[in-house]
Amino acid sequence: MARGKVQMKRIENPVHRQVTFCKRRAGLLKKAKELSILCDADIGVFIFSNHGKLYELATNGTMQGLIEKYLKSTRGAQAEPVMQTQPLDAKDEINMLKQEIEILQKGLRYMFGGGTGTMTLDELLVLEKHLELWIYNIRSTKEGILTAANKYLQDKMEENNGIANFGPITTNNIECPFAIPNEIFQF
Repeated sequence: MARGKVQMKRIENPVHRQVTFCKRRAGLLKKAKELSILCDADIGVFIFSNHGKLYELATNGTMQGLIEKYLKSTRGAQAEPVMQTQPLDAKDEINMLKQEIEILQKGLRYMFGGGTGTMTLDELLVLEKHLELWIYNIRSTKEGILTAANKYLQDKMEENNGIANFGPITTNNIECPFAIPNEIFQF
């Protein structure tokens, strides 16, 4: 079934607009992540909702690292010929990952009440970004698993279509729509 062409104009209904924003944002982030994995590209995406909420994705490293890389690249293009950017030094990358792990661990301690002290606004925002990314990854994985399971079951049904009758079975005046009649289990 073909979809109709979508008119590129503002969606007037705020509920439909928010639903479309969420779906298309998730699709855009998924495509960016896939492009990064397939082509080994560093990708950074900023999305601001109409309420001003920031959604971001940095596929390799942090968004700050990508911004610095971008700034170095654009300054180099203006001042001198194109320069090759150096990958992060191993020590810098280790320190960056340690900081990220520390923030996530602090967030977990804070959420479960085991942490001492409070979290700063910046730490909470970083934690929120990571939690949203985790939720997105979990939902994508779950959707993939459910799609694969559904396809497997459909294939099995098609395979068995000629062998078994998948019609409803009635036993004691109770209909069992998904039961398969056979000699082993008598109703």
